[in-house]
Amino acid sequence: MYTLFLNRLLAMMRQTSAFAQSNTVVGFLVTIFLFIKSDIKTTLIPITILSASSAPLCTPDRIFPLVWWIFLHLLQFDTSNQIQDVEEDAKNKPIRPLPAGRISLAHATILRWGLVPACWIISVLHSGPVLFSSVALVLFTILYNELQAHRHWLTKNIVTAIGFASFEVGGTLIAGCDARHVDAVGRLSIAISTAVFATTIHTQDFKDEEGDRLTGRMTIPIVSPQVGRASVLPLLSIWSIALSFVWQLSWACTVLLVCFSVLIGGRFLLLRSRTADQTSFLLYN
Repeated sequence: MYTLFLNRLLAMMRQTSAFAQSNTVVGFLVTIFLFIKSDIKTTLIPITILSASSAPLCTPDRIFPLVWWIFLHLLQFDTSNQIQDVEEDAKNKPIRPLPAGRISLAHATILRWGLVPACWIISVLHSGPVLFSSVALVLFTILYNELQAHRHWLTKNIVTAIGFASFEVGGTLIAGCDARHVDAVGRLSIAISTAVFATTIHTQDFKDEEGDRLTGRMTIPIVSPQVGRASVLPLLSIWSIALSFVWQLSWACTVLLVCFSVLIGGRFLLLRSRTADQTSFLLYN
């Protein structure tokens, strides 16, 4: 049934602009890639590393279902996000599938909601707790995008942090040897990373400030740009020191971690072009 659903969805997209540039499976895959392209380095790779480290990774072959699960849920989130405001993407990110004319809004919406049962089916094959993480991710995606929690910095930061936590819980369960249980170290790792995200995730908003102003979002770089930029350095430094004590790192590792935090915080404070903010956020991740 699941294969039949995907085949029917693929056939429907072939009849529209989804394959305007390439009426092949390759064209479809390129469209899918463009939906998640901007989040590969900032979400897919970091969450994979965090999950594999928190579990820890049971066997090397667990990396494949781990990456697949994170990828599918990331695609679910990105399609939901990108059907909300196509005009903004046309101005700021024209390479994305919708403004590029690779897929129509109607069929992107079908893809977005079709991915929900796909995510749940993939998740339940692992375990009930993985399914719970998937359901949570879908609910927080709806809250963030369709219910517009992203429009104010407070709700945006909280929902984003909990969304990342849901990613990590599901990923850690899949990466580990028992997909029904996360041990104490894994739980602590997820809790700390959630707190770090909640207090510093506004770093992702500096690079999008221009587009956010156009859509009326009230992010920290818009509401309080000076405080937002100045807060990054002390917050990252404090978290680096705290994490060094929690994980009992050597003094050399602690100094290295703090220096890297100062570098990133200093970049956000002193280098304020959109390109510089993109690089700074990549380093943050």
